Amino acid sequence: MPQPMGATDQPAKQGLILDFAGVLTADPRSMHRAWCESEGLRPEAWRATLNDDPEGRRLYAALEVGEIDQEEWNKRTAALLGDHVAPENLMGRAWSAVPAARRMAALARTAKDAGYRLALLSNSFGLDPFNPYEHADVWDLFDIHVISEQVGMAKPDPAIYELTLERLGLPGQACVFVDDHPRNLPPAKALGITTVLATDEASTVAELEELLGVSATLSVQR
Repeated sequence: MPQPMGATDQPAKQGLILDFAGVLTADPRSMHRAWCESEGLRPEAWRATLNDDPEGRRLYAALEVGEIDQEEWNKRTAALLGDHVAPENLMGRAWSAVPAARRMAALARTAKDAGYRLALLSNSFGLDPFNPYEHADVWDLFDIHVISEQVGMAKPDPAIYELTLERLGLPGQACVFVDDHPRNLPPAKALGITTVLATDEASTVAELEELLGVSATLSVQR
């Protein structure tokens, strides 16, 4: 069960808010490097195009908030990667080999069984033709979904955290939020949400087990 109110009279923890990539998946960087090599690209081409190239950054930001769809992003980003890179399902090809974080999913399932409300709060990388949430088989774990593409705003915009709390029907002090990007945590903390920086899966799950009073081992085999 969610933890009872403590001596500080803070609301009991009742909600768990999880980021997707890097929290409910393994760290994708090694898989992206391997994919780049399979496409005849230098290993860091994916990261460099999405993060360092100004047009690549602009396109990805537009994808996150639904200004362009994944199919358009595939076409325009493939051209940035190289003339020989096919645009068809580019996002899916780069992401399909990234493993799901099964122990984290087990922790989320156990928390839900214990009475916590679960929210998926994700900066989208598109839903069609490749749906990353269905591919990782995590969509149905959550009571609510706040996907940046669908709501027109992205982390770390404070409004997306406020919307998440509104949809959960919980105050910030009753929630825990997990994300693998440090810049996404301060806006949540400002709303009273307990924040956890995801590092490796084992230590992050252990920290959540302590915070929530549940154990991922109860449902690993489910």
